[in-house]
Amino acid sequence: MQTLSSTKIQSWLVWFLRGVLILGFLVLFGRLIDLQIIRGRYFKALAEENRIRRIPISAPRGKILARGGEILVDSKEVKMRLIFDETEGVRKEEVKEGDSSELISEWVRNYPMGADFAHLSGYLGEVSEEELGKSLSGYEGEELVEVDAMGRKVRILGKVKPRQGRDLKTTVDYGLQKKIAQSLEGKKGAVVVSDANGEIFGLFSSPSYDPNLFITKDNQNQISDLFQDVNLPLFNRVMGGVYHPGSTFKPIVAIAALEEEKIDKNFTFEDTGVITIKTLYGTFSYTNWFFNQYGGREGKIGLERAIARSTDTFFYTLGEIIGVEKLGDWAHKFSLDEKTGIDIPGEVAGLVPGPAWKMRTKGERWFLGNTYHMSIGQGDIALTPLGVNAAIATIANGGEYCQPHLVSSSELEDFQPARNASHSDAGGCKNLGVEKENIDLVKEGMRQACSTGGTGFTFFDFKEKTGIDVGCKTGTAETENSDPHAWFVAFAPLEDPQIIATILIENGGEGSRVAGPIAREIFDYWFKVSNEFSNIKE
Repeated sequence: MQTLSSTKIQSWLVWFLRGVLILGFLVLFGRLIDLQIIRGRYFKALAEENRIRRIPISAPRGKILARGGEILVDSKEVKMRLIFDETEGVRKEEVKEGDSSELISEWVRNYPMGADFAHLSGYLGEVSEEELGKSLSGYEGEELVEVDAMGRKVRILGKVKPRQGRDLKTTVDYGLQKKIAQSLEGKKGAVVVSDANGEIFGLFSSPSYDPNLFITKDNQNQISDLFQDVNLPLFNRVMGGVYHPGSTFKPIVAIAALEEEKIDKNFTFEDTGVITIKTLYGTFSYTNWFFNQYGGREGKIGLERAIARSTDTFFYTLGEIIGVEKLGDWAHKFSLDEKTGIDIPGEVAGLVPGPAWKMRTKGERWFLGNTYHMSIGQGDIALTPLGVNAAIATIANGGEYCQPHLVSSSELEDFQPARNASHSDAGGCKNLGVEKENIDLVKEGMRQACSTGGTGFTFFDFKEKTGIDVGCKTGTAETENSDPHAWFVAFAPLEDPQIIATILIENGGEGSRVAGPIAREIFDYWFKVSNEFSNIKE
């Protein structure tokens, strides 16, 4: 016979067990709702992905073309074998010829010009957010493949074909670019060639490298050698290197003196080979190169003859009467202390020093001797070959500064990579307001430099063979503890220039002897001069 207390205990246990059972059903029901309703789509997607594999298909990037349509950079097709793995999913592996496995096309970048175009093409990198949609990259495709529980392919469910990137036409002249690369073989230096409106016909930095090395992972040793090479083959000397410009800066000094009305076409100077100044710190002498090398004196000369003969004492005097501040102002007008804004990355600005810069940087006062040095492109002034070329082109075309560019003008709006210019008038041309008479005086001096009696002896017979006048300026920029940099700038025809070239041979020696012959090779190619100039004497 059950007692009252035992009955109560049994009743409590029954209800407790019933509650536990009900709670269990509620938990299971809630979990079911979570799996089927709340997160049902998520788990369905996971299940589908276990059954369906998405295989991306790379898109061929657009071609980079020369101005004549020649291919500078393109993409080549590589067949890849699809390997279906239960644990790793789908992976791709390059196949050998004759392999009958499941194949898919991949595209890799190809640089047919190799080292001849390396510093313009660069090597393939990740596209930036700003360039997305305006770059050469296309749109990837995709293949959906159904696999079984073991990861083996069952069938193809669908395929979206990749879309090739848009081609890009440049201003580069294919033949000229190869000629420039050939002319710099074995040398350390830079060449840039443009027209009078900023279109780059050729740009080359030496030594160079082959971008194809970066396509596969098999070339790590060679790539490592490139990065460790003391000659810096990856360094773009045209727009990333700054050098004392030497006498190639003198045409800018001449323009400054004329525009500031410190001199005119009738100004003359008596060269005695040396200028001596006495100061509280001692007596200092500043000589002309002709006096140093041959003991020669130019005598009484005007501006044109001073440019033609690159008379240092004449330009010391101009620097003194202009003053360093005005000289710096005119260098700035020619954008020599700024980036040009060329439409490829990696450019640096030139350095145009002055009293404030010297005090801030070196903690020293500016002296007249500093102005003398700056007036002949020496001292602390340091410019890029690209910046020098743009400034000389401004004189050649009559006074319009045109921003250098490599993208063809017809495509500039669609392909507009981030410009490097630091001035507000980036893009196009701007008139500097230089008097035509002053431009003509400087151009005449540069014509005489490439004529008999000037310093550009490699061009003395060019007019005779072509009927074309050339304007040029040699430069031999002294460096500390090393051979001087050899410079040569030139343009032709004189009145309506088709081509402007700047050549720099790093620590090469005399500009007329080292850089001048390279300039002549370039001009012979451009104007189709077949005869050699090796018989020309100074």
